[in-house]
Amino acid sequence: MAKTLSLEHVVRPSKMARKAPLVILCHGYGSDENDLFSFATELNDNYCIVSLRAPLSMPPFGNAWYEINFDNEQGKWSDDEQAKVARDLIAKCIDEAVEAYDADANNVTLIGFSQGTILSLAVALTYPEKIKNVVALSGYINTGIIAEDFTAKNYAKLNIFCSHGSADQVIPVEWARKTVPFLEALKINHVYKEYPVGHGVAPSNFFDFKTWLEKHT
Repeated sequence: MAKTLSLEHVVRPSKMARKAPLVILCHGYGSDENDLFSFATELNDNYCIVSLRAPLSMPPFGNAWYEINFDNEQGKWSDDEQAKVARDLIAKCIDEAVEAYDADANNVTLIGFSQGTILSLAVALTYPEKIKNVVALSGYINTGIIAEDFTAKNYAKLNIFCSHGSADQVIPVEWARKTVPFLEALKINHVYKEYPVGHGVAPSNFFDFKTWLEKHT
């Protein structure tokens, strides 16, 4: 049964009695907490899986982590102030979920898609002490929403799996490719893969990140 967190969510409890690895799912723009939750049945049943609903309602349906102005020029289209609020809400929910579900605070994974990936990467790069792993699906790093002192932080325990569709029509693959030199400069352990799909998660992509995650949790 779902407990009270700062964001609405659905949960699949772990089969472990306590201190389970915690997996937080962050959906994309215009979706909701039930979208990525479809992954839950295919992931290790030791994980406590919590799928969050983004805070901004988008009538008639769906939610967003922050507003997007699709008419603006590249680099000016996202509301970075809203995104920072969402970033900190996710960080708060991690602490709340660890307590509510008696999960392992030292074994927390964020899995995001699209806008949820942008936020997941921002959380990990701003609060690396809270995160062990990030699965970053079809997103990119927005340097405008990470901590200003990110280069001084300790990323020694952080692992990141990034993937992108080479034919992505929503977020250009060129944006995702910039993740590699960025993470290399910070000496963050990472994997980057591309798949011949659009803005989505291919079955082979799911299998690859599932295998990667089992090695890192």
